[in-house]
This record gives sequence, structure tokens and C-alpha cells, in this order.
Amino acid sequence: MAKRKVKYVCQECGYESAKWMGKCPGCGNWNTLVEELEASTVRSGQTLGGVKNKVSKPESITAIESEKEPRIATSMKEFNRVLGGGIVPGSLALIGGDPGIGKSTLLLQISSQLAEKQLPVLYISGEESTRQTKLRADRLGIKSDLLYVLSETNMFDIANQIDQIKPSFVVIDSIQTIFREEVTSAPGSVSQVRECTGELMKIAKGHGIPIFIVGHVTKEGAIAGPRLLEHMVDAVLYFEGERHHAYRILRGVKNRFGSTHEMGIFEMKEEGLREVMNPSEIFLEERSEGAAGSTVVASMEGTRPVLVEIQALISPTSFGNPRRMATGIDTNRVPLLMAVLEKRVGLMLQNQDAYIKVAGGVKLDEPAIDLAVAVSIASSFRDQTTKPDDIFVGEVGLTGEVRRVARIEQRVQEAAKLGFKRVICPEKNLGGWTVPKSVQVIGVNTVQEALDVGLDR
Repeated sequence: MAKRKVKYVCQECGYESAKWMGKCPGCGNWNTLVEELEASTVRSGQTLGGVKNKVSKPESITAIESEKEPRIATSMKEFNRVLGGGIVPGSLALIGGDPGIGKSTLLLQISSQLAEKQLPVLYISGEESTRQTKLRADRLGIKSDLLYVLSETNMFDIANQIDQIKPSFVVIDSIQTIFREEVTSAPGSVSQVRECTGELMKIAKGHGIPIFIVGHVTKEGAIAGPRLLEHMVDAVLYFEGERHHAYRILRGVKNRFGSTHEMGIFEMKEEGLREVMNPSEIFLEERSEGAAGSTVVASMEGTRPVLVEIQALISPTSFGNPRRMATGIDTNRVPLLMAVLEKRVGLMLQNQDAYIKVAGGVKLDEPAIDLAVAVSIASSFRDQTTKPDDIFVGEVGLTGEVRRVARIEQRVQEAAKLGFKRVICPEKNLGGWTVPKSVQVIGVNTVQEALDVGLDR
């Protein structure tokens, strides 16, 4: 019998080497190369899940018929919006999040809703027994004969069960527990995750079954393992939120069948997750009026405008180097905006500590929040309040100008819906659209003009 070759695989990036090295040349991490035996070649005709390999031939792009992808709509509109309108048959999606955040609860509720529509669903749990899954189902009030639960980690047995039941929806919880016998490495390793995900992709595309995979995350919040897993799937969703708070955010960062950066808001109840249809009211319900350093910005999360409060606290420093801390926005943006305020507006902020926070636990990364952050910093430094019914939107340049933003009409309409009276936005955004009668839109060209309009004297 021929001796099987040994290779060393990095557990972070998937780099393969013929010899062991302390530092991975691919990602630069130390002590991540693990010894593995090379998998034996699969014999011709050997398949999993009844899916046989087909020989593809090139086609002219003009001869390929364009078809609109059918969708399987769930009862959760927030979940449908993040996916781009519903679940696409034959798609492979990955959902990640911190332990205990509610990933299994969300997918079990989605499975129940599809089973109630007379669609057979197979829920495969590699981390919990069927009795544990049953206990969660009882707590959520799930009772459906078409929801099948399987506790299995062997990829070959999973593929056979999918071929026998022929479900319309499959959940794998989680991919780090699934293994193939031909691969000698431990479950959760780079080789096992790559091979098992590849087989699940063949099953999804070959049978037209949508499959959702649960992935573990690292302490930084990213999907555990190499980025290879995110490249293989059709959609990547992150389930975020503080475990000790009730609200959860489902965010799409990759979607081959819809727009990315969509956001869905859920509230964790004792009976399961409940969708929040108007998140702006949630984020602003505890806002204190008459406090310096508080502004409201209309931010776009995908196609949805969301009103969020931005708070700033500016205080004299007691150290040689003043502190710049931010929660919910890029930390590098804070010193940049403070430098603009110091150079273009004349605020002496070089000896001030700055603490910026986006209320509600939301993460904002679009340039349109620059003006609101700058106004909140100036408001706290001058101890001058902003009007409680003002909205600030605009990108701030290094010369102190306020630049145009996208989708200003949707932002203003959302502000009018929640009773705000004024919107301070870039002058270049005025014209070409209809302003709601209940809102006054004020255009500004510089940060100084925005401060003159927005801060109370």
C-alpha cells in the first residue's frame, strides 16, 4: 500500500506547505500550520447526495435565456429584505454571529414558517441532540409535521438523508461540526470546512435546494476559519447585537441575488424573535432633549433610511496625548473631523478628549454621517444644544465643505414621518425632488454654516 503524503495546512488562511513552519507565509500568523494527511482520490462515479457531475460546455452569452430567480418568501419581512426579496432555490447562504446571539432560534423560526406553507424542511444540528432542538421548538411554539430534525455530523449520512427526504429547505448548524471521512483532519479544520461546503454546494445546485449554513465567529466577530468559506457561498449574513440587550441586527455583507448592506431589526422575546418594522423609533425613543453633544442623522442601511442619534462628549484631557474613542463609527474618522473643526472653524480641540457613540448599538460607515458627528463634537465643546427636531446629513471634506450625499429624498421622507421639522443637508442636494410640506430643508456649503444654523445661541 502506497504511503500517504503529509502536508501542513494553515488553519487561518488555508495555506499549504510540504514542511512545518512557525510562521505562515500566507497570513503571517504564528503556530497555525497543522499536520494533515492528503485525502485519497475519489473514484470516478462516486457521488454524494445522488448528485452526479455534469460536463459543461461553453455557451454564447446572447444565447443564454434570462430568467428572474423565483423566491421563497417567509413570514418575516425583515428577513426577506436582507436576502433581497426571499430565499432563492438552490442558493447556499452562510450566517454567522456570536454564541448565544440567536442564530439557531432565527433559523428554527424560519424553518417553521416554511413548514407551515407545506414545504418539507430538514434541520440538521451537529451541536445539539434532537431532544435539545425539541425543547427550543416547544419554547417557540413550533408544531409542524413537515419540519424534520436530524442530529448528525457525517457528511455522507447527511447527503443520503437529504436525498431520501428531498426537503425544500435545509439548515446546517454548524459547518464547523461536519466532517468527511476521507479527510483525515479534525472537524472545523480548513480542509474539512472546504470539502464539506463544496459538497453542500453541489447538493444545493444539483437539487435546487436552498441551504443555510451556520458558521462560528472569532473574538473579533469575523467568520471563523479562512475567507475561503465566504467566497464559496452565495450570501453571507451577520447576526449582531448585545447578548444582554433585546435587539438584534441581521446584516447582509454579500448577496449574489440582491443588494448588500441591507439590515433587518429583530427583538428577542421569550417566545422567539419578533421583527421591528420601524427601527428609527426604537433608536430614538430614549433620546434626551436639551443635552449638548446630541444630534440625529438619517443614515442609509441598504435601501432603508434609519434615523440614529449620535452623541459626543468633549472634555479637557489630563494626559499628554488626548484620547479619541468612538463606538459605532470608524475611530479614524474622529480625529479627521476634529482637525477640520480646529483648522476651518477655529475650535481649539487639541487638548480635549473626545468620546463618540452611536446610540442603539448600530454601526455606521457611510460618509453622510460626517456632518452630524462634526456638529455633535462642536455642540459638546461649546456646550450649546441643537434643536430636538433637526436632522443633519452631509459628507465633510478636508477644506470644511459639505458635500452631496445619495438618496436625500428618502432620508427627508423618513425624517418627516417621525415628526422632524428641519433637515440640514448639502446645498448641492437641493432641487430636482419634492420636499414634504411638514419639513424645512436648509442647504449649507460649509461646516461653519451648519453650526450657525444648527446650534442654539
